[in-house]
Amino acid sequence: MATDSSRTKVIPYPVRLFLWLLGYSLLLVGCFIFFQYNREKDFKATELHSQLQLVNRFIIDGLSQGKNIDTIVHDGIHPFDTLRVSVIDKAGYVVYDNAMDSLPRINHLGRDEVRSALAKGSGFAVHRVSESNGGTYFYSATRGADGTIVRTAIPYSVSLDTLLHADYGFIWVMGCITLVMCVIGYFTTRRIGDHIVRLNRFAENVERGVRMSDTAPFPEDELGSISNHIIRLYVNLQQAVSDRDREHRAAMREQQEKERIKKQLTNNINHELKTPVAAIQVCVETMLEHPDMNEAKRREFLDRTMANCLRLKQLLSDVSLITRMDDGVGAIVREPVDLAEIIASAVAEKSEIAVRRGISIVNDVAGPLTINGNQTLLSSVFSNLIDNAVAYSGGSRITITEAARTDTAVTLIFADNGSGVPSEHLPRIFERFYRIDKGRSRAAGGTGLGLSIVKNAVLVHNGDITAENLATGGLSFRITLSVN
Repeated sequence: MATDSSRTKVIPYPVRLFLWLLGYSLLLVGCFIFFQYNREKDFKATELHSQLQLVNRFIIDGLSQGKNIDTIVHDGIHPFDTLRVSVIDKAGYVVYDNAMDSLPRINHLGRDEVRSALAKGSGFAVHRVSESNGGTYFYSATRGADGTIVRTAIPYSVSLDTLLHADYGFIWVMGCITLVMCVIGYFTTRRIGDHIVRLNRFAENVERGVRMSDTAPFPEDELGSISNHIIRLYVNLQQAVSDRDREHRAAMREQQEKERIKKQLTNNINHELKTPVAAIQVCVETMLEHPDMNEAKRREFLDRTMANCLRLKQLLSDVSLITRMDDGVGAIVREPVDLAEIIASAVAEKSEIAVRRGISIVNDVAGPLTINGNQTLLSSVFSNLIDNAVAYSGGSRITITEAARTDTAVTLIFADNGSGVPSEHLPRIFERFYRIDKGRSRAAGGTGLGLSIVKNAVLVHNGDITAENLATGGLSFRITLSVN
């Protein structure tokens, strides 16, 4: 509890800063006033001493001419109302004093003004009480040529005290200047203190990990510029950390999605493998149980077994291809290839089966059409599209045309004049193992991976593929591939 109460009593930094500046200013001005005050007093004392020196010299000159000391003193050549005149011999004793009825028998060699006069020719004492009559005087002493000292003294009165004191107007002026300095210092220290308090609050928020955006800017000065830089650096760091975390979360989601797709792919493969394996098993078991089966029936079972073996082979090949694309796009070798030649080869390869189905393939893509790609994947794109159209379109014509060609990309249109795809199925036709009519698809020998392979192969080439039903009937694929 004591610690908490002591913290609450801490003077705010701006106030402390102002008090430090105020103390420094008062000390500085106080020292200056003290120095100037004493300097002015010394100046006035020296000026009074100079005036008394003239009187002393006048008396010394008169004595050297043999004049009577009383006559000289009463000549009135000084401006002072009351002037005490003393003559001190070389031994230090007073031989004349116009303010004393009897001369004191006190040696004056120890007096400050006398000692200074003997050493330097003149001297003065500002404020000393006389041992002879108890009065307080300003003394000024001058040494004559014969060693005699003439000393004049003015008794302290209100007028003399006022004369010797410094001008208080100067002190008032300095006080006003000090006040102005304090006011300016208050606003200056408050401004600087507010900067530091805001920075301290900012540092506390940083320590607590408070999420913050760019705060209100600091004033345009050196400290403000440093503060703005610090805050912007922290905000940028926050943004960088946030971007890193977001990218990490996205990568984690992508990884989880890949794991989900792989798991789904595995489940789908298991499911797809059951049908041909079961069919092969049934055929083999039937032939083993009936060794005396006639040749025609045996031939039928062998044909079924071969068809399902080919389907297994195609399924494994498709799974291998799509897994390779999933595992590493960077591992797929890309090199300059002629896309027109690849399309022509795929058309030539599939022409025989298309003709048997009563379907013609028209290839209007003229070469050369060079792009940076993988020949195997690009060949699989058009082979799978042709297989899909031959097996499921129900049409009589397939066309492949070039829609656009630029320095960076080429766009092709693959279309048939069949029955198209129901609109509710169209968004999902590129999904793995997705079938519109499962029974019909399996009967046609499809694996359900053809269009998924097409989609992934196009994406590997930094391209895009979309499908739509034509108004005149049939399905159209728009394929865009990056040239580089």
